[in-house]
This record gives sequence, C-alpha cells and structure tokens, in this order.
Amino acid sequence: MTDRMARDQPISTLLSGPVGGAIGCVQLARDTGRVNLLGIDMGGTSFDLTLVIDGQPQLSTEASLEGLPLLMSVVDIHTIGTGGGSIAWIEAGGLRVGPKSAGSQPGPACYGRGGVEPTVTDANLYLGRLASNSLLGGRMTLDVDASRWTMTKLAQPLGISELELAEGILAISNAKMADAMRTITVEKGIDPREFTLVAYGGAGPMHAVELAYELEIGEILIPRFPGTFSAWGMLQSDIRSDFTANFFFPADQVDPAAMRKVCQSLQDQGRALLEQEKVPRDDMIFALAADLRYVGQENTLSIRFSSHVADILKAFHSAHERRFGHAQPNNPVEFVNLRLAAVGRLARERQTFASTRQAASPVIGERDLIFGGQTLRASILNRALFTDQTRYSGPAVIEEESATTFVPPGYGFRLDDWGNLLVQKEV
Repeated sequence: MTDRMARDQPISTLLSGPVGGAIGCVQLARDTGRVNLLGIDMGGTSFDLTLVIDGQPQLSTEASLEGLPLLMSVVDIHTIGTGGGSIAWIEAGGLRVGPKSAGSQPGPACYGRGGVEPTVTDANLYLGRLASNSLLGGRMTLDVDASRWTMTKLAQPLGISELELAEGILAISNAKMADAMRTITVEKGIDPREFTLVAYGGAGPMHAVELAYELEIGEILIPRFPGTFSAWGMLQSDIRSDFTANFFFPADQVDPAAMRKVCQSLQDQGRALLEQEKVPRDDMIFALAADLRYVGQENTLSIRFSSHVADILKAFHSAHERRFGHAQPNNPVEFVNLRLAAVGRLARERQTFASTRQAASPVIGERDLIFGGQTLRASILNRALFTDQTRYSGPAVIEEESATTFVPPGYGFRLDDWGNLLVQKEV
C-alpha cells in the first residue's frame, strides 16, 4: 500500500515483517517451480512459520492483537517465542528454553554486552557450529569464554556436563520449533513431507536441517541473504486491499443474480481504491472468494471462484477433504461472506544469479564441532565464494554476511540456478 493508505488503515500493517517473508516464499515458488513451501523465520526472539500451497500464501480471515480479535484478511502466520536469544533456565529441576529472550541488549552472553544467561546462540557457539568470527563477515567477534562460563553456571545445579547442557538447549528449542511446524501442517491434515523447507532469518539456517529431519522433509532451501529475506520479500509484493460483504444464505437458496450484484459492488469498491493508488487499469486484478461451511459448523473455508454456485460447492468439498481429511457432500452448506481481493501489479525485475567471481573453492577451512555427542571435523565454506553448482557433503558450516547454515552428516548441498542454497538428504 502507499503511505497514504497506511496512515488511513494502520491496522493493515499488522505482522507486515513476517508477512514479507511469506511473500518472499511465494516469489521463490514462482522462480523455482517448488509450489509447496514451508517457510520458517527464526530471529533473535521469535520463530515465525507460514505455508505456501500450490504457489499461494495461506490466508486467514481473522487475527488478534493483545488478545483482541480482529476480523480482517491476513496472511496466516504462526509464531512461538523461540529464537537465537532464547534464554535457558531451570524450573522444578528441569531445563527450560524460552520464551524469555536476551534480545539485542544485552543479547546472548557471547555478544559481550553484559549478558549472563546462556542462550541458544551461546549453545551453538559452545558446540562449534558458530565460530568467534562467524557473524557479519567477521566484523563482530563472539566471546567463546563467556558462553562457556554461562554453560558451566547452569550445568552445575543440573548435575550435567557443559556439553550435555549445550546439546540439551538445542534439543529443547528444536523440539518446540518442530511442534510448531506440526501445528500448521500435520494437525491440519497437511503432509509436511510434500513440502520444501525454506529457512531464513538470522538463525533459521542454523537449525533448518535438524528441523527438516524431525518432520521427514527431504529438501531444504536457504535463500540468498537469509537474514534480510523478509525485507526482500516486501519488494516482491503488490498493492492489495480486501473487501468483504455479508452473504448469509443456504447454498440451495442462493440467487445468482443477487450474488453477481454483491460481487459487482465489491469490484467497484476495489477499482475505486486502486484508482486512488494510481494503478493503471491493465494492472488491476480482482479475485473473488466465498466463505462457506457445513450447516452447524462455526468455522468457514474461503473458496476462490469465478463461476457457478455448483462449482463453488464442489471446490468447497474438495478443500474440506484436503484440510480436515473428510468431506460431507450430502450435508447442507451455507454461504457466510463474499470477499474480493483488489490487486495492483507492480513492475519488478526478475531475480537472477550470476557469479562474477573466478572459479575457486568456497571451502575456507575446517574446524571441530559437536553433533550427537560426537566430535566431527567439519568443512567451513564461505557462501560468497560459491561460483557453480558443485555438490558438497556435510558435516559442514556455510558462513555468510547475515546467517550461518549448519549441515550435519547425511546431507549434501549445492547452489541452484537462482543462487539459493539447496540442501538435500543423501541416499
């Protein structure tokens, strides 16, 4: 939207940061042909998830802010309090991780800004998955001794070693994130194994492969510049506004003429708004949808349509089968709302990737790290030095300006045609 519309409708900017990542995933689906994506955005304080199915973001007709319900169309984002800054602590003699976060000030202990509690980032550093010069191309130095001190301080009352504590911190945080991934997939009848996992945010690539393993996802995609991927996603968005009209009728009593009249009214509103936004008519797109449910149900499914009521009902039954694992074609259905998405297409350059560097190995060294209680000798690679699609195998750590990717044994990785890092399970 333009700044004028944002001032008039500030509530429409809710969750716009994570939604930028969701729209970036939509663009990745267009570029790569991978139309089913599970996007995970792990930063310092939160873990945000979104789904792209058949190349389209998943939308919700309601949201909440400070516990208050909001009836508005939003991209469906699921969030939990787990991030690189999540603090490990003891409760009732057991280890807990998050949701309290060290934030950016003071940040994890290894930042050297006064943090005194162990965090997920400290655990990654202690286990060797991060190095003291891993962040910001080496311009930010991490304090390994500070991380070790926090591990010792918390491990002693638990009666375990610092190594066991560090791996326990990662195991707990990974379990919480995997459960969140199941919430938006398995619990909704969606098989995550049919998706490519897209990991971004400053900490997402560090945990991506282990999370994919938990959900039996065989392919992981790390976009270029993952730490700023949500910002890039915002640049891939179009102007969009949504309009809704109540249309409460049993499906067998819908008057097609009355329905067309309501749809035309919504389209007139959408066109007027896009004209205010200076969108040329040739760049206007109007998408209609209807909210339907079986009689007696509370929740609805939004079904896009451009044809007759009978086709809408058929699509509703199919969507219900996919979403909930069953359908009831003989049960009565009712319409609740009609919706219109008014979209103004914006011109943008297609993403391309062509390295200008001369051919050279991106492997810049080796170091020991801990994985599964064992010390492994891992290759260290600089992502900026990748020039072709040569395939490498884990264990490995790929470092770049805004993130670090950890690839455990049993996985291989290479660049794709768009410069994304493609990690796949080896046979």
